[in-house]
Amino acid sequence: MRFFRWPLRPHRPSGSLTVVDRHSRGQIRSAVILLVALATGLGAAGCTTAAASQTTAGPSATVTAEPTPTPATPSPDPTTPPPDPTTTPPAPPAPPPTARTQTTSADTGWEVVGKSVQGRSIRLKTLGHGPRKVLFVGGIHGDEPEGAYSTTQLPAAFADAGLADAVTLTILEDANPDGRAHHTRDNANGVDINRNFPATNFDTSDPEFGGSPLSQPESRALNNTIGRIGPDLVMVMHSWRGSRFINFDGPARAIAERFSADSGLPVEESGSIAPTPGSLGSYVGVDHGTAILTIELLHGSNSVSDWALIRTALIHAIAG
Repeated sequence: MRFFRWPLRPHRPSGSLTVVDRHSRGQIRSAVILLVALATGLGAAGCTTAAASQTTAGPSATVTAEPTPTPATPSPDPTTPPPDPTTTPPAPPAPPPTARTQTTSADTGWEVVGKSVQGRSIRLKTLGHGPRKVLFVGGIHGDEPEGAYSTTQLPAAFADAGLADAVTLTILEDANPDGRAHHTRDNANGVDINRNFPATNFDTSDPEFGGSPLSQPESRALNNTIGRIGPDLVMVMHSWRGSRFINFDGPARAIAERFSADSGLPVEESGSIAPTPGSLGSYVGVDHGTAILTIELLHGSNSVSDWALIRTALIHAIAG
């Protein structure tokens, strides 16, 4: 490119241009036009080059992120059948059972209501919650164990009879545990518990009767139990040598007769057998007018057979 240079001329006042000046202006105008043309050409060339570069690069000129490769899914084993969506998955195995102490029905639900002379427990069990109150005493003379088996069987029979809503049954297991342990009629003090109750016919002259009513812990425990529950009926298990029967005190004749019909045991009135001063029958039945049955099994008999004999009679008496 060629540039023109013009010689500087001396300044002249405005309005006095010469021919030479007009000629110089013409040259300047031509040079300016040339420069503009050159500049325009260069700009067009630059635009063309940029466009060509953009066209050549194409889509690859745009930078994009590479996708993260996905791990390949292993091919299923052709020998394994596909899962059935309708099948419920198996439940987890149950944990092993927790070990616990096993107890029998005879060992549960007993309440200690007193101690014997030698410290043995006098226990009772309460079954049902009905308005009728019945007290069953499994034994009172230590050498008459025949009622023990019936005592263990009575709770289940009571439950089977469905009497829980009608009757509250209290079972006193044994009123003379020391006598039972030593196979003696009397307790460890040599006192007949069934002659130590505060009946009006209590006999103070015989030391075997305890000297005074309720002098023995066993008779006090039984007396307190009677006072606490206020029974409508009391039944006591005994045994008799050479015979078996049912006897009663107080307003219990009808109950005794029904018991006899159910069991086959004959009815005997207490007064017709022997005097019973200070007995539970005299105290509860005669003095206080509460029905009481004394169930005399045959001494030395088979307890299982005895239970089969009296089971129905007992349940009917309890039901009332």
